[in-house]
Amino acid sequence: MAELSLAEDLTCSICLEPFKVPVTTPCGHNFCGSCLDQTWAVQVAPYLCPQCRSAYPTRPQLRKNTVLCAVVEQFLQAELARATLSDDWTPPARAAAPSPAGQVACDHCLKEAALKTCLVCMASFCQEHLRPHLDSPAFRDHPLQPPVQDLLRRKCPQHNRLRDLFCPEHSECICHVCLVEHKTCSPVALSQASADLETTLRHKLTVMYSQINGASRALEDVRARQQDVREAAQRKMEQLRQEFLEMKALIDSSEASSTRKIKEEEKRVSSKFDNIYQILLKKKSEIQTMKEEIEAALMKGDEFEFLEKAAKLQATSTKPVYVPKVELNHELIKGVCQSTADLKNELRRCVRQLQDKRPEEPADAGDHTEHATAPAHKPVRPGKKAPKEEKKPKKSPVAAASSNKVPTFGAPEQLVDLKQAGSEPAAKAPTSQPNSTSLKAKVLENFLAKSRPELLEYTVKVILDYNTAHTKVALSENYTVASGVDTHQNYRPHPQRFTFCSQVLGLHCYKKGIHYWEVEMQKNNFCGMGICYGRMARQGPESRLGRNSTSWCVEWFNTKISAWHNNVEKTLPTTKATRVGVLLNCDHGFVIFFAVAADKVHVMYKFKEDFTEALYPAFWVFSVGATLSICSK
Repeated sequence: MAELSLAEDLTCSICLEPFKVPVTTPCGHNFCGSCLDQTWAVQVAPYLCPQCRSAYPTRPQLRKNTVLCAVVEQFLQAELARATLSDDWTPPARAAAPSPAGQVACDHCLKEAALKTCLVCMASFCQEHLRPHLDSPAFRDHPLQPPVQDLLRRKCPQHNRLRDLFCPEHSECICHVCLVEHKTCSPVALSQASADLETTLRHKLTVMYSQINGASRALEDVRARQQDVREAAQRKMEQLRQEFLEMKALIDSSEASSTRKIKEEEKRVSSKFDNIYQILLKKKSEIQTMKEEIEAALMKGDEFEFLEKAAKLQATSTKPVYVPKVELNHELIKGVCQSTADLKNELRRCVRQLQDKRPEEPADAGDHTEHATAPAHKPVRPGKKAPKEEKKPKKSPVAAASSNKVPTFGAPEQLVDLKQAGSEPAAKAPTSQPNSTSLKAKVLENFLAKSRPELLEYTVKVILDYNTAHTKVALSENYTVASGVDTHQNYRPHPQRFTFCSQVLGLHCYKKGIHYWEVEMQKNNFCGMGICYGRMARQGPESRLGRNSTSWCVEWFNTKISAWHNNVEKTLPTTKATRVGVLLNCDHGFVIFFAVAADKVHVMYKFKEDFTEALYPAFWVFSVGATLSICSK
């Protein structure tokens, strides 16, 4: 780790390679001189430091950092030595020069193999034709050497001499006559130059091998870090999801409690009005009876009978109708409404405050994607500012929203403190998992008690998917009505179309949230409705709703009503309702089927399931004339 840290410190954050002619900015950061020049060449004043973004009104005059340059050189040599000692790899050996024997022909007879090459005659001779060079004094000053191949390519084009020297300064082969033009150079023999260059290339090859190993390690490190980031983000998102689910459940529970208080108050006042109504009705009846008796007495002609009857009626007194003042407890209702408004305003304020405090994006040296091949000792890494920002994490939306106590909902026993639901540390998030079952049970109980107007608040528009409809299912009314017919419809083939059961799916799927729709049935003796995963089979008996593990439905089979899932049947009580409501809660994992009559609903059946995929509305119409219509309201 120490070596890795040193490698990072000796790496330019622009090119991600070891410093080359490093320079230091006034703010104390180091870069390759050429990299910084190219960066500032495309900028105008002020000039910014690529790492800390410090601004300079004029371009600073920078000089080479000789100390840092020496440190980089020593580090690279140490890396080379370490790679040489730790790795079993060795540079490949240079191929040996082909033996000239038997390959160079005699330039005189063009048959025998040459034994020597004369550097003056610029020709190769076999042993027989070489004898004049060995015996005659005239050829004693002609230097001989082993046979040389391709003499024409090795000749100096200016002096027609064999090029047997190498000039390192000009990187070219020269002859002895060329030495006059290379007085200031230091030419060496070809053999020595070849050996020197071979050593240099072997050294460079070893460095490159070490860099390749370092790049491989850096690639693995980047992938590992990327996976860690992905897993950490998934954990945080799951924690946030649980926190928000608990907050939603608490708010739903508080809403139900507040609504119940108002309903109880309305019931109390309504009961008093019922009692007053009955008393007034009885009073009216008594007065009406006395009125009729008085009218009958006035009709009597006999004075004796009239006086006898009138005296009794005169003694009977009647009191005027009195209606006591009965009103709702306006203080209670006002407190509930005010508490709800306070909660809404508080949540809005907290959310707006969180949105205004957006964290700044950390500087990332990884933006220079064109330098993806990092040096051997330097893995690709994010900017150095990121760890500093991680030391002070921002509050999550849940924690910020829960920092204040939520107002009560009209009664002391309804006090709700979101601190208990959302402000627990992230490390304690897994401890809330055992409560998820009770949370789902509370939410399900809450929805089972909702009225139809409350359910209609979650209404979605369901459109039937033409590509899934069986050929004996006719679609009409802008794809909102499905009818069973006896003749095959002219539908084009599609892989999603049902081929065994007279079924059709909704066009849109639901992965999250709460969704409600209602279906009107006509001739509902052989039909059904429910939900299913998109991967439900389209062929064979297992493609029928409820006969597999990927669908849930309620079905009318003649006069019998049943709930089906995974080929398990649950017989349900009969109902005269012709409209069915379907409530799907993807977040808490349940679907409820309601029988709808006027503005009232009663539960037919409910399925509890941890849904893992997107769900589609599904419909089955078997008998001819059976019709299912998606209701708009």
